[in-house]
Amino acid sequence: MDIFKRIQNNPGVLGQWSKQGHGYFMFPKLEGEIGPKMKFRGRDVLNWSINNYFGLASNEEIKKFDVEATKKYGFSNPMGSRLMTGQTTLHEQLESEIADFLQKEDAFVLNSFYQGMVSIIDCLCGRDDVILYNADIHASIHDGIRMHTTKRFIFQQNNIENIENQLKKACEYAKENDGGVLLVTEGVIGISGKLAPLDKIVALKEKYDFRILVEDAHGFGTMGHHGMGAAEHLGVQDKIDLQVGTFGKSLGLMGGFVAGKESVINYLRYNMRSQTFSEALPMAFIASAMNRLNYIKENPGLRKKLWDVVSSLQKGLRKAGLDIGETESPVTPVYISVRNMQEAVHMMVDLRESFNIFCVHIIYPYIQQNKIMIRLIPTLLHTQEDVEYTIESLVKVTKNIKDGKYIDDKPMKADTEDDNNAE
Repeated sequence: MDIFKRIQNNPGVLGQWSKQGHGYFMFPKLEGEIGPKMKFRGRDVLNWSINNYFGLASNEEIKKFDVEATKKYGFSNPMGSRLMTGQTTLHEQLESEIADFLQKEDAFVLNSFYQGMVSIIDCLCGRDDVILYNADIHASIHDGIRMHTTKRFIFQQNNIENIENQLKKACEYAKENDGGVLLVTEGVIGISGKLAPLDKIVALKEKYDFRILVEDAHGFGTMGHHGMGAAEHLGVQDKIDLQVGTFGKSLGLMGGFVAGKESVINYLRYNMRSQTFSEALPMAFIASAMNRLNYIKENPGLRKKLWDVVSSLQKGLRKAGLDIGETESPVTPVYISVRNMQEAVHMMVDLRESFNIFCVHIIYPYIQQNKIMIRLIPTLLHTQEDVEYTIESLVKVTKNIKDGKYIDDKPMKADTEDDNNAE
């Protein structure tokens, strides 16, 4: 079959909904300064969808520094990949500071967190190695694993008996084939907010020969006494072999890093193809990342302010009888039972149109059928008033579902016209 005809017949899991949801549920346009109050389709909305945990994306002090860094370096400097002509003292300094902050020997800056995550797994694992992972992981990890024809084992996220059982099988298979074992997990599971049992997993190193890679995008900056992440929170920061993080959440920027043993980081530095053969991050971004990292180190009160909002939101949701699962992090899911997808769509539209609340909705196949998950990302910029209004609104839409107010046999299509945004 012709390639183009095939993709027209099968547009993909999300693509099949593009006509109904483009510009509304998928590829929506939030406008205005990044924060809790933004505009969607010309209307003011209460925004719970951006991972701007410490509000640095709109922090005036940070923005002023960014302007000066841009004036100094522009967006072109340096030109070229790090390997060839894009290496700078500033890049090296940021890597040193990340390593010091995380108490690791070395670190390497990733031009793209997503591409970097894929490339790390591709770089580390050979055809005889075994990858052990949990199903609830970020798409970047899935894509890195899918690139390999290696043997794979999946473990149940918080079942340490299952983890050990799968690890034992993985190690036996690796030994038979003269390979190694890489266990990959998120520290904070981004979709549910749960923590991987890293303390229990690293304890298994006493019995089994394996390495552990922790992707901790949501934990970096927010978890642990110093903000190192989920591993520090669980007291095993020194036991994690590789930690991967992003600048796109706590720091409110772009790019990321991988940190660990110097010899391993240097191997990755010279062999990660997506980084070796791509343009280095501009120096203005590097300077900004360093400034933001120093800002959160010098202002530990940021975490307290964030967690004040997180605690108020999560306690309030539970008190209101809403199901937020077992989150132990700022990521706050709200699970709501629905009869069908049509009802879920009506509820999501009502939440945006009647209550002016903008948040991410996650549906099957990413969670179980007949459920919808509303994922709230609290930031220290959210107020108690924001928290209370959101809880009240979610209670109301949940009651509407129970009362059958969103049942409609007519096909529902979100209005994707941008009339409200026309100048």
